[in-house]
Amino acid sequence: MTLRNTTVPIAIVGMGCTKFGDHWDRSAEDLLIEAVNGAVSSTRGINLDDVDAFWLGTTVSGISGMVLSKPLKIKNKPITRVENMCATGSDALRNACYAVASGACDVAMAVGVEKLKDSNTQGLVVPGAPTDGTTADLTAPAMFSFLVPAYMDKFGVTKEQMRETLSHIASKNHANGAKNTRAHFQREVPIETISKAPVIAGDLNVFDCSGISDGAAAAIVCRAEDAAKYCDSPLFVRALSLAAGSDTGASDPSYDYTTFPEVAACAENAYAQAGVEDPASQISMAEVHDCFTPTELVLMEDLGFSERGAGWRDVLAGRYDLGGDLPVNPDGGLKSFGHPIGASGLRMMFEMWLQFRGEAGPRQIANPQLGLTHNLGGQPGGVVSFISIVGNKPR
Repeated sequence: MTLRNTTVPIAIVGMGCTKFGDHWDRSAEDLLIEAVNGAVSSTRGINLDDVDAFWLGTTVSGISGMVLSKPLKIKNKPITRVENMCATGSDALRNACYAVASGACDVAMAVGVEKLKDSNTQGLVVPGAPTDGTTADLTAPAMFSFLVPAYMDKFGVTKEQMRETLSHIASKNHANGAKNTRAHFQREVPIETISKAPVIAGDLNVFDCSGISDGAAAAIVCRAEDAAKYCDSPLFVRALSLAAGSDTGASDPSYDYTTFPEVAACAENAYAQAGVEDPASQISMAEVHDCFTPTELVLMEDLGFSERGAGWRDVLAGRYDLGGDLPVNPDGGLKSFGHPIGASGLRMMFEMWLQFRGEAGPRQIANPQLGLTHNLGGQPGGVVSFISIVGNKPR
């Protein structure tokens, strides 16, 4: 993959994010208004009239740009609705950044929203499309559960060691979410409780699965050279990478369910853009797509944070804990913060916004230099992967 970084440095100068959760008394419009107003009020002097173009990420909470223009009374501005499975919010941000970098606009906004709890449906509510008949009819937990026995078999990990690893990931993310007032689930959960929870699919139990939530988040971007006009502590975008798989893994005998090749390729490209040669030592913190606990485990190796087959040992050693060498999901991740599909990628960036401004409260990381967000959609064998790298200095 040979994608290059934008030639024009981009800065995020405003962000807003709602609390994620069961918002039975609020509509998608209510959530959009709160997130957008939060982003605007966090800037110095920007209002909606100053935003030249908008990108709205949502999977099931409406069609067209009018989902955003109607509640916010935006008149005659370009608003593009984006959908890219669970990487929808990240792709909205990517498009907004590219628009500014191209010179098409000076200020752009990316917004993500999802209202899932009113659907009366369990799990992610994603409309199906006609297929050729070869698509496996499995739930998301079932598909991602394949990672567990494959990893154990390939790397010689016992069932007890794997259970301890997955429970540690879940407990870590719940502990982080307990320090976050915007998280859906704000309670620490002991590893013993997690390990004994009811099984959902394969070796995955209730606490191995992320929460389904309502929520919204928004970001305002401009050229880095203009950032000081709008913000005292901007967040600078160092890399944007997106990779879509060919969705052939499930039928490919060589695919072994211990990696997401799209993520590995996406990471290689993002590191090249940002000049990162050793991600394990150069990345200060990461927000990753922990839709299921084994997903986070595999991602630690695909992102180059751990050696192949050693990720489980690093997890148990506390390397990715809040006080570890490379904190992962300090805001609680999908597991604890929740997963309103269209908003999740922007929620990850919101944590970077807080951390690099020193506003993360009890989960604040000391002196972060580079942060990574990772968002994926799909299933093992065929995913869309997004990675950004950000920092408090332009490249």
